[in-house]
Amino acid sequence: MTDVYPPEKRSAVMRRVKGRNTTPELKVRKVLTALGARYRLNRKDLPGSPDIVLPGRGLAIFVHGCFWHGHDCARGSRVPKANRDYWVGKVARNRARDVAASEALAAKGWRVETIWECDLKDDAALRARLTALLGP
Repeated sequence: MTDVYPPEKRSAVMRRVKGRNTTPELKVRKVLTALGARYRLNRKDLPGSPDIVLPGRGLAIFVHGCFWHGHDCARGSRVPKANRDYWVGKVARNRARDVAASEALAAKGWRVETIWECDLKDDAALRARLTALLGP
């Protein structure tokens, strides 16, 4: 199956895909702020540059899009029909990079938590999960 867009249009569409301040990240940050948590964003000095870091609690949070990071939900397990080999390889590389970053952070003594895009559908569950992560 060929792409529905010409190469110039596809390139423009892909350029608009953000890596930071995505809607899922903003939602998690809003809940954390409501819970009174203080955090830092995208710490470059930590492996994988976690999306949200709570230094005082030793907690690094990654907020992953299900498609881009190959989650096992319906959206994450979908593979595009066009350029299938490229996308399978790209998602596999993303997953390998995520595992390496999590292991490196754990080796440095950080607690690592991954919040998936599909987890954000249930606001009460997200709030409860973040409350539990923040602990006493």
